[in-house]
Amino acid sequence: MSNPIIHGFYADPDIAVFDGRIYIYPTTDGGMEWNSTYFKAFSSANMIDRRDEGIILDFADVPWTGGSRAWVPAIAEKSGKYYFYYSGNGNIGAAYCDTPAGKFTDVGAPLIAEGSLPGTAIDPDVFIDDDGSAYLYWGNGHMYAAKLNGDMLSIDGVPTDITPPNFREGSCVFKRKGVYYFTWCEDDTRSPNYHVRYDKGTSPIQTPVGSTVILSRDNAEDRRIKCTGHHAVVNIPNTDEWYICYHRFNIEEYGDVEDYSTEAGNHRELCIDRMYFDENGDIIPVKATLGGVGSIKIKR
Repeated sequence: MSNPIIHGFYADPDIAVFDGRIYIYPTTDGGMEWNSTYFKAFSSANMIDRRDEGIILDFADVPWTGGSRAWVPAIAEKSGKYYFYYSGNGNIGAAYCDTPAGKFTDVGAPLIAEGSLPGTAIDPDVFIDDDGSAYLYWGNGHMYAAKLNGDMLSIDGVPTDITPPNFREGSCVFKRKGVYYFTWCEDDTRSPNYHVRYDKGTSPIQTPVGSTVILSRDNAEDRRIKCTGHHAVVNIPNTDEWYICYHRFNIEEYGDVEDYSTEAGNHRELCIDRMYFDENGDIIPVKATLGGVGSIKIKR
C-alpha cells in the first residue's frame, strides 16, 4: 500500500478496527467550500485490499443539517452498537447503527448546536476509556471535552473548555500505557503548513499545557507533501503498533502550492504512516511518506 490510500479526494479521516477489519471514515472532498452532502466508509483486512462500503449517512435524510457541509466523522463502538459523530452545517450530530458500515440513523437534532459555546461546533472526536466511559471532543478556535451518557447520544453535564496552546481544530485523543495523548491541528487546512501537535496528560478531561509538533510538511523536492493534518490515530489490537491517518494536499495538482489556497484545501487525499514512541512515552515525530506502511496484520 502506498499513499494516498484511497483513490479520489477525501479528508479529515477517522480510523478504527472492528471485527478484524480496519475502517476509515473520511470527509468526501473535491468540491468547493467543503460542500459535501454525505459520508462514505472504506474497510480492509490488511490495508492492501480495500472495500468501498458506500454511503453510510446521507444528509438528505438529516433535515436539521440543511443538506450540506458533511464534515469530519468520528466513530466508536460500545456494547455491540456503533456510534457516529459528525459536523453538519456548523453543528455536531450523532447517529447509531448495528454495524460499522451503516447505514446510520441520525438522532433527529444536533448533539452540540451552533452558537451554544464560543468557537465553532465542528470536528468531533470520540474516545472510550478503559473503564468504558466515553468522551467527546470538538471545536474550532476552542477545544471542548465532555463525558457522554451511557446512551452515547447525549452529553453528561457541562462541556469543559480545554483549549491548548497553538490550537486551531481537529482534536484526537487516545490512551497508551495509562497516558492520555491530546493531539490537534494548527494553522488552516488551506495552508501548506497545516500540521499536528500534541501533549500528554493524566486525565481524559484536562487542558494540555505543552505543544509539540509531531506531523508536518515534507519540503523535499521529490516529495512535495503539504497540509499534513486533520488526523486520527489507531492502535492495532493486541499489539503496540500505532498508526496515524491524515490528509494532505493532492500532490499531483497542488504539490507546488506555497500559499494559502482554497482550491488545494478542497482537493485533499488520505495517507497513513507509522507512529512510534520513545522510552519516555513521547511521540517521535512522524515521517510523512509517499510509500505508506504496506500491509497491516490484524491480530485477534
